[in-house]
Amino acid sequence: MKADSAAADAIITRISGPVLHARTRRSFQINEAVLVGGQRLLGEVIRIKGDEAVVQVYEDTTGLRPGTPLNGTGAPLSVRLGPGLLGNIFDGLLRPLTGQGSYVQPGVDQGHDQREFSFTPTVKPGEHVLAGAIIGTVACPDARPQHCLVPPSCQGEVISIVEAGEYSDRYTVCVLGGESGKTREIAMSHRWPVRQPRPVAARIPVEGPLFTGQRILDSIFPLACGGRAAMPGGFGTGKTILQETLAKWCDADVIIYVGCGERGNEMASVLEEFPALEDPRTGRRLMERTVIIANTSNMPVSARESSIYTAVTVAEFFRDQGMRVALMADSTSRWAEALREISGRLGELPGEAGYPAYLSSRLADFYERAAHVRTLNGQPGSLSIIGAVSPPSADFSEPVTTHTKRYVRSFWALDTGRAQARFYPAIHPLQSYSQDIDVLSQFWSQNGNPEWPEQRRRFLGLLEEQARLDRMARIVGKDALPPRQQHVLLCAELINEAFLRQSAFSEVDRYCSAARQMAMLKLLSYFIDKSEQAVAVQISVEDINTLNVMRRLRRMGEDIGNGELEKFDELRVTLDIELAQLTRRMASDAG
Repeated sequence: MKADSAAADAIITRISGPVLHARTRRSFQINEAVLVGGQRLLGEVIRIKGDEAVVQVYEDTTGLRPGTPLNGTGAPLSVRLGPGLLGNIFDGLLRPLTGQGSYVQPGVDQGHDQREFSFTPTVKPGEHVLAGAIIGTVACPDARPQHCLVPPSCQGEVISIVEAGEYSDRYTVCVLGGESGKTREIAMSHRWPVRQPRPVAARIPVEGPLFTGQRILDSIFPLACGGRAAMPGGFGTGKTILQETLAKWCDADVIIYVGCGERGNEMASVLEEFPALEDPRTGRRLMERTVIIANTSNMPVSARESSIYTAVTVAEFFRDQGMRVALMADSTSRWAEALREISGRLGELPGEAGYPAYLSSRLADFYERAAHVRTLNGQPGSLSIIGAVSPPSADFSEPVTTHTKRYVRSFWALDTGRAQARFYPAIHPLQSYSQDIDVLSQFWSQNGNPEWPEQRRRFLGLLEEQARLDRMARIVGKDALPPRQQHVLLCAELINEAFLRQSAFSEVDRYCSAARQMAMLKLLSYFIDKSEQAVAVQISVEDINTLNVMRRLRRMGEDIGNGELEKFDELRVTLDIELAQLTRRMASDAG
């Protein structure tokens, strides 16, 4: 130990959980990765004052003591990005969880993927390639095809490139020559700092939604492809189930799912179910286009803080290949709690609710990495971020939810009352919003529904009026309300039951195509117009509600599948016939 201490870059002087104070013997940099003790525990420099460095360690510090040596790596905290990521499960430091036993062993590096990947070059010797350029395609038997990229930090002339064949992800497949005469060896994988956003050529306007197949999201509160959404909700409101549903059915090319500080039994369920799920678009395993980063609540708190940055860096790597990427973060509240704990150990002055004063800027750093971009190689790519928030006691005024609302454009508020009534997705239509309506109107126009913005406003207006009338009806009774107000309650109830309710476990209704959503929107709007005309000629709302077609309208999501759109036209004809019969009967009775 004395020999090791003599050669060490720093010596630990004080330990407080995951936070170490060390006396330095050379210059360190902020965010520099360090290796601690004989086990080479991974840490990161977070503060420097004189000859003292403060380090947060991403592993269990049990057994460390003052006098333990510490060595710097000279590089920021980084992860290795390559074709071996897809289809696998990692911890918050991107170390594989498979083959590690019950727990990841202390000091284990990201590890070397022993597999070989099929590489096919797309450039030739003598060509000049820029940073981020595609130099080959990579095929993996258990994952979708990928591209091999020049790292963003280098460019030059292709001196040599291997022939098509099977290679390790760390094998040099290309050698570039620079202007200074230095060469750079390029493999299928490379390292990148997790706290540094990967560069792009430009941010470009969005062109369409991240289509999820969930009606309340796509038709009422849509998320633009490359956008940011928050999903706050109390315990038991279905955040994890909804994120799993989005991961399965959204039209992204790659899914990154990060469980940040979640309960172990929930993560165990995700890890068990995801590998068994089938991708509905390809019929193959869903894991072939998925990366899971699992960081449970009993893992070191510093690793929980880094897992968010690891996940978004992996997502940017696939975005740079020209893919549509969706990042599901569950939950950012646990990540913020990790910031609070580390801040407390550093002795920083607490802000609101004990969170550090820089909570807002850290949330902004994370969500601002979502974008629709033109990559360095000229292809369009996108990264959409959906962050779940777990406010204590479902209090949306707490700091994490409040600050998150400032940086997202879609806000999906999960309601405890709806969840207790077994109404799923439990998204409250009057507490949620989307700011991408104008830019997404073209998508619905191209799908044959240019009236979508007006239909959406009309539905939300009816739901808002329903909330007001429900309070009045509890006092005077629903039958005492005027016919027009009773009609509002009927239409709002139909919107809730027939359109907003959607079971994630239904074979027919778990996914709703754009064409089916459009047909349902049009049919409900048609019913509202026709029933309003009927009420205007003195037909009672109760008689309308007792029509046989009403049951079919309420159950059309369950009864009519994506390939049966003609049945919506049949339902409209049935509605016309029954309303006409009711009108004639009422006229006959009046006569």
